[in-house]
Amino acid sequence: MLLTITTTHAPATDLGFLLHKHPARVHERDLSFGKAHVVFPEATAERCTAALLLEVDPISLVRGKGHDEGRFDQYVNDRPYVASSFLSVAIAQLFREALGGKSKDRPELAQTPIPLTARLEVVPCRGGEEFLRKLFEPLGYTVCVTGHALDENYPQWGQSSYYSLELQAEKTLAELLSQLYVLVPVLDDDKHYWVNEDEVEKLLKRGEGWLATHPERELIVSRYLLRRRNLTRAATEQLLQNESPNAEEETARHDAEEEQIEKPISLHEQRLKAVLEVLKESGATRVLDLGCGEGRLLRGLLREKQFHEIVGMDVAFRSLEIARDKLRLDRMSPYQAQRIKLIQGSLTYRDDRLNGFDAAAVVEVIEHLDETRLLAFERVLFEFAAPKTVVLTTPNREYNSVWETLPAGKMRHKDHRFEWTRAEFEEWANGVAARRGYTVTLAPVGEEDETRGAPSQMAIFKTAHT
Repeated sequence: MLLTITTTHAPATDLGFLLHKHPARVHERDLSFGKAHVVFPEATAERCTAALLLEVDPISLVRGKGHDEGRFDQYVNDRPYVASSFLSVAIAQLFREALGGKSKDRPELAQTPIPLTARLEVVPCRGGEEFLRKLFEPLGYTVCVTGHALDENYPQWGQSSYYSLELQAEKTLAELLSQLYVLVPVLDDDKHYWVNEDEVEKLLKRGEGWLATHPERELIVSRYLLRRRNLTRAATEQLLQNESPNAEEETARHDAEEEQIEKPISLHEQRLKAVLEVLKESGATRVLDLGCGEGRLLRGLLREKQFHEIVGMDVAFRSLEIARDKLRLDRMSPYQAQRIKLIQGSLTYRDDRLNGFDAAAVVEVIEHLDETRLLAFERVLFEFAAPKTVVLTTPNREYNSVWETLPAGKMRHKDHRFEWTRAEFEEWANGVAARRGYTVTLAPVGEEDETRGAPSQMAIFKTAHT
């Protein structure tokens, strides 16, 4: 069983500091199921690879256990060769500090996304390449899958359920290891040890920050916990609860503060009106509102008979509940109710539910994402979902000095990760359009100041062939 992790971060040998393993040495450890080795087949300033090799002894797994010792398949099986829950245990024991995002010598680097390539030589996956992609592509990975024949000498026997898997992304090492820790056993759909309540805690810990909004969340939780219903239910409930009410209340308070700042010019209403006009002019009938919040744009979309299918998506379950109440979905006529759907999801994870729509609106959302996640957002929306029209708005940082109530150097919302100038927004929008086959038009939103521009800025993306 072999896992390799490669980086081209400069200097690449910092990978040794992150893994707490010296590249010039061979690291070995005895485990309950065999032996683990960590070696560095290449370690230069330009490129460094760490290899985790597991020697699984199938005989030691059953000897003395008293469980069907006479069964031949307990001794001759695929366990020594395929990635499985054994790999998760090895990651946790040999890369414990890296898994926890800690590095004594490179603490800042441990929290910094770097280019990483992980390769698993053999993974079992009965769902095939499609299932592999459903698990990893929503997390921002570029996925390369190679299938293997049952027997190369007898191609008529067809393909096996084993694959070689390569994942590429710019992530922290802790993110990569945590996602492998959870998803490798999900692929295998098996575990070599008894699953109990402790596994729920492990799942929540390693899935923090990504599992709750993964489009295959229910399937991942169920498989990881070997379909034990009581554990699956407990884990799912805790994942949803982890969107803590306190955090949501704090976000709501910050939203109110931002709205108060912008209230004198009714900027939010101007934004929604501008976005709605673009969507109407696009001729779209199936529309996404991504980051829909409490549903203000959705109300406007519902008033327009042009839109036959409307989907609002938000990462916060509580926001969707508020939107449901404010839209009065439970009191709508059957015709109106079938036009609209609310779903939970994240804009940085690939989600097949977003495919096939004519247009998407992303209103004052991207500034809430870490800038390091913008490439993942770009791929999710413009590469995978690929609506014909995308209308996106974000604050213009230059305008902030107009508001006397906003302290110098402060952003409009305490959850904003960044706010762009007009030049910065134009550079990003043009880059997205060039990379993803769109044209883009920029427009101001709100009354323009002679030197500072408008308070908000809008980009209208259209596929090049429209």
